[in-house]
Amino acid sequence: MFAKAFRVKSNTAIKGSDRRKLRADVTAVFPTLGTDQVSELIPGKEELNIVRLYAHRGDAVTVYVSGGNPILFELEKNLYPTVYTLWSYPDLLPTFTTWPLVLEKLVGGADLMLPGLVVPPAGLPQVQKGDLCAIALVGNRAPVAIGVAAMSTAEMLTSGLKGRGFSVLHTYQDHLCPEGRQLDVKKSSYKKLSKFLQHMQQEQIIQVKELSQGVESIVAVDWKHPRITSFVIPEPSPTSQTVQEGSREQPYHPPDIKSLYCVPASMTLLFQESGHKKGSILEGGEVRTIVISYAKKHDLVDADNKNLVKLDPILCDCILEKNEQHTVMKLPWDSLLSRCLEKLQPAYQVTFPGQEPIVKKGKICPIDITLAQRASNKKVTVVRNLEAYGLDPYSVAAILQQRCQASTTVTPAPGAKDSLQVQIQGNQVHHLGRLLLDEYQLPRKYIQGLEKAKPGKKK
Repeated sequence: MFAKAFRVKSNTAIKGSDRRKLRADVTAVFPTLGTDQVSELIPGKEELNIVRLYAHRGDAVTVYVSGGNPILFELEKNLYPTVYTLWSYPDLLPTFTTWPLVLEKLVGGADLMLPGLVVPPAGLPQVQKGDLCAIALVGNRAPVAIGVAAMSTAEMLTSGLKGRGFSVLHTYQDHLCPEGRQLDVKKSSYKKLSKFLQHMQQEQIIQVKELSQGVESIVAVDWKHPRITSFVIPEPSPTSQTVQEGSREQPYHPPDIKSLYCVPASMTLLFQESGHKKGSILEGGEVRTIVISYAKKHDLVDADNKNLVKLDPILCDCILEKNEQHTVMKLPWDSLLSRCLEKLQPAYQVTFPGQEPIVKKGKICPIDITLAQRASNKKVTVVRNLEAYGLDPYSVAAILQQRCQASTTVTPAPGAKDSLQVQIQGNQVHHLGRLLLDEYQLPRKYIQGLEKAKPGKKK
């Protein structure tokens, strides 16, 4: 909504009666906020402005601005918090997580598609279609966008996480959101910006140069100054910590992965009698049962040798190659079943603990570990496809950085949409193997490249 510049109609200070009404509306719309929190969000005496504007598509929007920061906006009589407000109250809305690469698209006006969602170990928040939701990035619980759910959580999982998930209304870095929090020097002990800059220069934190009378510029910052390096972000409230520990910080448990089969157009005649059609998803046992039932129903079991099955025209068309059509008349049961499975299209089902199963067509890509040469002939280890197994690339990078005592980076994976890769300095395949196999308990068959470990350290 605010991806493009908007036109301001008016900007006026709020009246006392409107301020009280706004508090009542916030209390009604967001019942989880306590009285003190509502008073903190909408202060009794501090400056609060009502900005009426027209978005680039013509929508009439009312924005409430406190201390120069937009805190709420109203559209079609619905009240919404801004991301600035959600930074102070991160648990106000159910929060879904996506990859950092997706933010740029959201800021540009795109909606959040379900393939971009990251499913945490504790599962997706339970929402209904039309619910207001927050969107955060992997590795950072501060929301970066606000949107309306296009479907319920159950429908998201049933769809296999495909399609549009959220209609995005507002994002960090859009035209509504100012960059960062504002420093109101007037409310500090310095009262004036010049005194604040002068004190910072005396502390040797910054260097200030007077460009002209009354115009000063910060020309240098000592980023290694103890006052800067010792700065820490305040810990979240106990409630926030509990929520975080109960969702994203739970121990990792590997998903259950099951191979499935999809009926292609070329095999629909074989499966239609059992009620299946093109695109139907089946387990291996179901395929076996259907083929055996078909053979017995059509009296195709060889009377002289029960281990052989006669091939009728449908079976010939479904499982034989063209050069076999007139030469192969019978097949052993095992050969018939294996050929049938080979002709079906691959699919798979992924089930994370506490989640509904997600079914996708094709073969699941294994976690791919490779070695590459970089500048000055330095070797690096690159690992891709962590997301498919519910692993956060940023968390994996942080763990490996500590254990390997080597630099790590997370970058977009070449040729893979909305996917990331972790790069670790040196040959760290051995450490990766221990992490993935021993700690995360991932089956070896879903990891390729473990043989690239240094001699004597193969996992």
